[in-house]
Amino acid sequence: MKKWLIVLLLPLALAACSSSQTAGISVDSSTQKVLFGDNVLGHRLSVEQISTQDNNGLVRGIVSVTSKYSGDQQLQYRFYWYDAQGLEVNGSDSPWRTFIVRGLDTMSIQGVAIKPEATQFRVQIRTLE
Repeated sequence: MKKWLIVLLLPLALAACSSSQTAGISVDSSTQKVLFGDNVLGHRLSVEQISTQDNNGLVRGIVSVTSKYSGDQQLQYRFYWYDAQGLEVNGSDSPWRTFIVRGLDTMSIQGVAIKPEATQFRVQIRTLE
């Protein structure tokens, strides 16, 4: 009986894992590194500029992306905020936000830290599921 239950539930568990996929592109403001976890998205999108600005005592992170694909791309992004020692600021992760990059267009995505101790950020970009 247990074997049948496992056989029936395993595909559901795998489907749940695949729907929460966060692989894509990860951009780190402190090192200016761009990590590609999704080869298709890596060929279709390039990161042009990574910068921070002061926004009334809070850090604003800005990432400029360019589509290398002729069609529209529906994507999502999420910011994570870190302090000067590189530790994640509690409650700093933002919800996934949806955006569209038109074919061969450039646009900026941005986020503002919610706490003043945040000095750097990481942003993840993924395809909309």
